[in-house]
Amino acid sequence: MSLWLDHEIGDKVVAILTDVQYQKPEHHFGRPFLTAYQLAIEFAQRYPEATTAIGYPVGGRGTGQRASLAQYLARELSAAIKSTSVNIEGGFLSNQHLLELTLNNNGERLESSLTGTQYDVSLFRLIG
Repeated sequence: MSLWLDHEIGDKVVAILTDVQYQKPEHHFGRPFLTAYQLAIEFAQRYPEATTAIGYPVGGRGTGQRASLAQYLARELSAAIKSTSVNIEGGFLSNQHLLELTLNNNGERLESSLTGTQYDVSLFRLIG
């Protein structure tokens, strides 16, 4: 078995995306997207045991590690979306004119390590 299946990570991600609050559910844009960073922060808060098993920090600039929970979740979700095994869609936030993307990780500032690079920021949302 894989870490993804052993810890039911896909189901945990779906639960997080299901709980995303949005002000106008009837709006034609549909559900809001979460960045891979937002998803990783929420995942780490809700599922500390699975996060420990994965073994990566949430991510962001200055962690001192190449791999991150955000990167892991984005990679695995991308593969699942490509194989159409999940009811999740992905997208990107372009880095064009993006100077900084800063998030709140339990009171600590988490800055995207992707801003100023050739890589765009992964986005995910539940379909429907």
